[in-house]
Amino acid sequence: MDREQRRVEGLEKFAIEEAMRDFTSRYPAVKLSPVVALICAYEEADNIGDVLKAVPAEASGLPVTALVVVDGGEDATAKIAAESGAMTCVFPTNLGHGVALQVGYRICVDGGARYVVTLDADGQNDPGELPVMLGPLLDDTADFVVASRRLGVDETSDQVRRTGVVVFAWLMNRLTGSTLTDTSNGYRALRTEVLADVVDRLRQRQYQTAELLITAISRGWRVTERPTVWRPAPRGRPRRARTSSSACATRRSSCAPGGGSAPSASPTAPRRHRPPGGAPAAPRSAGGSGSGAPGDLPRAVPARGAPRSTR
Repeated sequence: MDREQRRVEGLEKFAIEEAMRDFTSRYPAVKLSPVVALICAYEEADNIGDVLKAVPAEASGLPVTALVVVDGGEDATAKIAAESGAMTCVFPTNLGHGVALQVGYRICVDGGARYVVTLDADGQNDPGELPVMLGPLLDDTADFVVASRRLGVDETSDQVRRTGVVVFAWLMNRLTGSTLTDTSNGYRALRTEVLADVVDRLRQRQYQTAELLITAISRGWRVTERPTVWRPAPRGRPRRARTSSSACATRRSSCAPGGGSAPSASPTAPRRHRPPGGAPAAPRSAGGSGSGAPGDLPRAVPARGAPRSTR
């Protein structure tokens, strides 16, 4: 590891430590609802309030907690999110969407959530569709659900982006053997057992949607998708970049674990097998010293009997 990489990783570690110290001071002994709507936001003051208003208090009969990881920025995103009733974890500087998601995942695992739904902070996802996303998890037909704008309704008019969605899905399917239609969609629902199993294997700061999907498939978790609405980006401003240039300068690994291809997963009939023993094991925390440092942060521990793919 060269000096610049050590410097970047040291700054990232310090920023996460500060954010977690602040979080644990405001939410000591946090206990989350069974469902967490996890939103990572960077300078989304114009949109985060409306998004949080649309997050239902309950989904499929289960209470929902809104958790916003504020990835730095200089606007009032954190203030508006807190005033809207969400729990907030605030980074002192921009670390990138992938890092923000990883911290959010660990908070959800350690806080006792059962299901985590990730959605965008700019309003392109409809929070009212949480029950749609949770359906396969509650029916025990999948462990990981990806939203599909191609199976649902795409209200945007950007043909270049639409083409990119198709091409990227084709590439991901070639890598994993799956038949998903919208692998780049950030609207996702997962069991916390999945997050507990994969979170410490994630390294990407920029390509986190692909990395999470590839890692989950390679670990044998059942993946499916559901049709949803994809709304246009807010008018009057370009879609904000989600990654920090300094953080992205250091890439610690490729998306595919071990550099190999992952096993297949069918979106309509998931072929992943559950952990031995039937019902999923409850997520466990490794504990920690409580200092808030990443090494002391309660780390995600793989669920007992983490599933392997069948050949």
